[in-house]
Amino acid sequence: MIDTVNLRLTKYDVQGVNFMEQTPVYLDNVTLITPADGEGEATITGTLGNLKVSCNSYQVKVRDGSLCKWYLGDNYQTMVRGDIQQAIECLSDTLHLPMDKASVYRLDVAKNIMVQHPVDVYFNHLGQMKYAKRLVEPNSLYYSMANQRLCFYDKNQEQRAKKEKIPELYQGRNVLRIEQRYTRRVGKQFGVAAVTGAMLYSEPFYIKAVKRWWQSYTDVSKINDIKLNFEAMKTTKQLKVMGVLALVRMAGGELAMYSQINEARKQGTLTSKQACDLRAAVKSACELGNGFTVKSEAITELDKKMLEAIRYYR
Repeated sequence: MIDTVNLRLTKYDVQGVNFMEQTPVYLDNVTLITPADGEGEATITGTLGNLKVSCNSYQVKVRDGSLCKWYLGDNYQTMVRGDIQQAIECLSDTLHLPMDKASVYRLDVAKNIMVQHPVDVYFNHLGQMKYAKRLVEPNSLYYSMANQRLCFYDKNQEQRAKKEKIPELYQGRNVLRIEQRYTRRVGKQFGVAAVTGAMLYSEPFYIKAVKRWWQSYTDVSKINDIKLNFEAMKTTKQLKVMGVLALVRMAGGELAMYSQINEARKQGTLTSKQACDLRAAVKSACELGNGFTVKSEAITELDKKMLEAIRYYR
């Protein structure tokens, strides 16, 4: 489940090592970067497979690449605890540095899920997430928060865009990647002073990371299919619910309805309270029940596969 990991090892974490002299020996594509004004400290950059490495007299950073891809060859596979430990040990041996002591300042927890329908079908059934901004891009859907992002995207499309090979098992399949990216203050988000390389393969931390990945998915509201079932309409209250649902469907769906309400609020046509009340009315009408909405088959499938992904950690 662990994919991209950015690591920082400082001179306080390891004694008696001259990063500028010793680390570049183990890198490819080494470049010396000196400040243009002649002031400040020089930096050496290089690569280690798909990983980027930079160092100065104070620290070494390993960044901007998938640890899973570096160790296993691709990041379609799931790197579990044993793999993570071996990857950190291999990285330590390669750089001749104790990367288990390095602090983690970027962490991605992710899994590729083969699904029945094209990936964008699932985007249409993933609604709002509390305290997050929903961002739609071609082939991807993001929920942006202060220090992290929850991402849903077409893994095969990403591979094709990068002109990288798709593993045979995944060729011609619909592959949805669900990825939680901790981009800042990783330690604080996990309630510790710092997350270290060694913590990534400790059982308590790993289980916590997987459960948080699952919880983030469940925090996204799911959009039901609207079914205008006139046989279920027996009361005026049910008639009003059906009326709201018919309006939602005319607007292009639940998300499109929310968008129109928010636009009206921005233009001053609706007050903030009126917009909030209307969103609540739409949400209430669209919730599963009353015989007027039915849970999406795509979401039923995805819920089941997400449960399978975490079945050993619940």
